[in-house]
Amino acid sequence: MRMLIKTIIFVIAGVMFSAASAGNATEFIRTNCDTTLYPELCYHSLAGYANAVQSDPARLARVAVGVSLSRAKRMGLYVANLSRQADYSADHRAAAALHDCFSVLGDAVDQIRGSLKQMRRLTGTGEELRYQLSNVQTWMSAALTNEDTCVDGLDDVAIGVVGDEVSGRILKVKEVTSNALALVNMFVSKLMTTTF
Repeated sequence: MRMLIKTIIFVIAGVMFSAASAGNATEFIRTNCDTTLYPELCYHSLAGYANAVQSDPARLARVAVGVSLSRAKRMGLYVANLSRQADYSADHRAAAALHDCFSVLGDAVDQIRGSLKQMRRLTGTGEELRYQLSNVQTWMSAALTNEDTCVDGLDDVAIGVVGDEVSGRILKVKEVTSNALALVNMFVSKLMTTTF
């Protein structure tokens, strides 16, 4: 009986510790997200990863980049499908705008993928680490520019409700990418002040 009670106490203590740990991690995510341009979107897109993030700025930045990659890839598939459909429409300008959008979104996906690979392989110290982090910042910034280019191209062509929907969806992807870049920049800034 004593053994059963001890086991129950350990299980309850473990659950309470786990809940407290998760609470600290979600608070860590919220605090960091408050510094981004889209804090609510940031928090809602990352809170589900609290157990993986804990209170680690490197993990938070890496998860944010991963979420950005996932959203950009899904958006690329969506635009690819619309682009194929537009090939059979009479509006050649809209078809061209969607093709261009698909192309620059593909570039954005490649850049975010490169950033995530680099974040997973951060090694070294000093100049080597600084160079790796600079690559991540550059690629994430370029991805954001490519997403902007897609929205601008669609805005230049009046393609109606579909175009407005695509632009709206891409803006959400762009916001997630912006948040990821902000969290990467924050991680780099913290690392530079403590390491260099």
